[in-house]
Amino acid sequence: MPENIPNSSDPASSRPTAVLVLADGQVITGQGLGATAQAVGEVCFNTSMTGYQEIMTDPSYAGQIITFTFPHIGNVGANPEDIEATTPFARGCVLRAPITEPANWRATQHLDAWLTSRGLAAIAGVDTRALTRIVRAAGAPTGVIAHDPDGNFDLDALRAEAAAWPGLKGMDLAKDVTCRQSYEWQETIWSLESGYGTLASPKHHVVAIDYGAKRNILRCLANAGCRVTVVPATASAEDVMRHKPNGIFLSNGPGDPAATGEYAVPVIQALLETGLPIFGICLGHQMLSLALGARTEKMQQGHRGANHPVKDLKTGQVEITSQNHGFVVVGESLPSGAVESHRSLFDGTLEGISLTDRPVFSVQHHPEASPGPQDSHYLFDRFVALMDTHA
Repeated sequence: MPENIPNSSDPASSRPTAVLVLADGQVITGQGLGATAQAVGEVCFNTSMTGYQEIMTDPSYAGQIITFTFPHIGNVGANPEDIEATTPFARGCVLRAPITEPANWRATQHLDAWLTSRGLAAIAGVDTRALTRIVRAAGAPTGVIAHDPDGNFDLDALRAEAAAWPGLKGMDLAKDVTCRQSYEWQETIWSLESGYGTLASPKHHVVAIDYGAKRNILRCLANAGCRVTVVPATASAEDVMRHKPNGIFLSNGPGDPAATGEYAVPVIQALLETGLPIFGICLGHQMLSLALGARTEKMQQGHRGANHPVKDLKTGQVEITSQNHGFVVVGESLPSGAVESHRSLFDGTLEGISLTDRPVFSVQHHPEASPGPQDSHYLFDRFVALMDTHA
């Protein structure tokens, strides 16, 4: 049996009220927060210092238990504005320190109460550095997070549940997080003076295929002058074109792109034939690449954080980006006519492509990053410029 990671909580609170049980049998103990619940998923880590509420509600985290490497999570509380989806799809979170009382003028709720209201379990008092080293060395493991105020845990059953979960490779999760019917989006980005705005004079009409779209992506499109019609992940090319778009957007989302691509790739291939401008982010980038004939593979630990340097190979500029992905496009598999446009300076992996013969491009990172950084916001303007030219 592997050695257990000790908890790092106050020795006075010695009785654990939460556990994280890994598929290899390791049991990590700590103090439970949030909902009295149990969930299985892939254990990953995120290095962001801010934006924990946006992270927990990002549909791309479906099926994952998030370890926050930053030790102070919850300090600014929670509010109804800083969410990327109404329903969180993350399975739970792992924290170094207990949640403190919120100290921010925008807070309307304690993070612990927010987690409880969303049915999300959390475990605090964990040596998150040791857990992160496990993920980095051996890849993201499967785990079960369980919170019981009485501290009653059937560890053998939890180990069995973790060992039986198949993992994200081969799993199509876009169908679980996508919208169920089409809708219009006109809300623009948040400002200190007035909060969220409303698009007044749309310049273009964009159809966004929702594989797990973050709200701030839609806000950025609206802020750039686009009226957005959001359609489900399973929409056909005919469904998309029925809306008479000026451009097509392929959203972020969770799971294995090859699995989602079984139904999405033929649609994207048909949309490529229309000649319309197309812009993809994250999962949308991966599936665009698959539609072009490239291939994807699972990463050992993935990229998750708000401090990832990416180089724009055309301009030479280095952008600090927000990232959240566990799969990557294999650069060597790109077909002729598709060129690498962006590259990660952490590990050299592919971060963006563009087509030489069509107004089509995509990036692996998140230019809409909320709360930031905003170095890559220009990509929305690039998409609008392509629609200007194509009109």
